[in-house]
Amino acid sequence: MAIYAYVLLTVKSGSEREVSESVSRYDEVLEVSEVYGEYDVLIKVKAEDLPQLDNLLTYRMRSNPNVLLTYTMIIARAHKG
Repeated sequence: MAIYAYVLLTVKSGSEREVSESVSRYDEVLEVSEVYGEYDVLIKVKAEDLPQLDNLLTYRMRSNPNVLLTYTMIIARAHKG
């Protein structure tokens, strides 16, 4: 069963667009939005399982030197959309 999650990123100031464009190239990424507030980038992802999600976060997103913090919320149930 596929896993859907939202990943919120805090990035170095001024790197929002670069990070957004970079993560949008990953196959697991469904949507990328630059946002205002506590976080800088909001990403919706789809992974086949937890190891794939872990790989995406640990070895690809967090390895970007402009990514300072990730916060992941696995979607339990979606009601619309």
